[in-house]
Amino acid sequence: MPHLDDHPLRYELANELHARPFPSLTVPCTAAYMAIKRVEDAASRDRAADFAHLTALLDRYGATHPKPGATHWFGRIGRHMLKWESHTEFVTYTAFNDSLSDRAFDPVDFEVFPADWLADAPGVCVSSAHIRVEPWQDKDDAIGKITQWFVPESLACSRVLDDAGVMAGDFRIDESGHMRFAVFIAPGTGARRIGRIVQRLCEIETYKTLSMLGFARVREIGPQMARIDGQLTRLVADMRAADKPADETLAGLLEVSAELENLSAQTAFRFGATEAYEAIVHQRIEVMREARFDGRQTYNEFMMRRYDPAMRTVKSTEVRLRSMAGRAMRAGELLRTRVDVERSAQNQQLLESMDKRADMQLKLQKTVEGLSVVAISYYAVSLAGYALYPLAGPMGLSKGELTAAITLPVVALVWWSIRRIQRQMH
Repeated sequence: MPHLDDHPLRYELANELHARPFPSLTVPCTAAYMAIKRVEDAASRDRAADFAHLTALLDRYGATHPKPGATHWFGRIGRHMLKWESHTEFVTYTAFNDSLSDRAFDPVDFEVFPADWLADAPGVCVSSAHIRVEPWQDKDDAIGKITQWFVPESLACSRVLDDAGVMAGDFRIDESGHMRFAVFIAPGTGARRIGRIVQRLCEIETYKTLSMLGFARVREIGPQMARIDGQLTRLVADMRAADKPADETLAGLLEVSAELENLSAQTAFRFGATEAYEAIVHQRIEVMREARFDGRQTYNEFMMRRYDPAMRTVKSTEVRLRSMAGRAMRAGELLRTRVDVERSAQNQQLLESMDKRADMQLKLQKTVEGLSVVAISYYAVSLAGYALYPLAGPMGLSKGELTAAITLPVVALVWWSIRRIQRQMH
């Protein structure tokens, strides 16, 4: 078979689909999860700093380093298994321990991450979750623990993956600074299925929080948008006022348009990321195949009541921002058309005025030319008379008769000479 060269990225892209497998977990176990993100410009951050921070943790435990430029790593650090992933805006650390602390959700489970190492993190904690995975005993045992551990008002609880387990959480940050989730695993559930449940819980919490950053951005720009909207409304109203200078209104519209474009550029990434993260949250919940447990609200119902309104607010703000930019652009185009029409009318008036002045100048020029013929003729007749006076006596003519005789020929000659000069100039 003839050899065909591979695309340079063929193997890299194929391996990427298998690069982040779900962890295999046994019951009981604990997961301590953190997502670290820079406050500003996280997408363009220095990823080498994230990698250096990871290797600093691995060095604490004498663990092997990932390959340079890696975006994920899974291996053992002391008594824990660590999963590290680098994403567009953040990195995540998940430490798995195959035992349970005596005290439920004991903060000691997070001591796998040293305090001084956390202090050197190239970012801040945007999300953290404390997940306790226990074997299923019976319904009363699960209900008792869920009631004890979580706030009933916001509790979401459901059976997942065809009764593979029951997961519960109240989406509240506890006194240790972490979200709490409990998972009760049914007998016979495989290790990879347990890993999928835990992994998806972490993803739901992380992407929920990250998408809420878009809602926070909306609340931040709300007053600014209200001010711009009011200013735009006033400027559009000024377009109907006959006494308002169009140039002044147009300058105001251009200023509003520039401000809206700048605001759109500043929020475009966050709004786009929010939309993507929201889709991930709902997709992760959907694949859990939830079923109601003990009459409690499911995760999907919790999101529908508490989370979806915030996402709709973000979408409506994005639509409003685009609408305002469109209004400003259309108003600017209308006003520019009005200004162009007014300037065309002014130019027409100016041209008509110039035509009148040109006609006046032409008439004046002809008048001056006529007067110049008279003046030149007068002097020419005088000169000719002086030259011919000595001949008046022999010819039997008086000076007056001689002057009268030469006047018409001299005037005709002067007129013919001026006309000839004019023709040569044109």
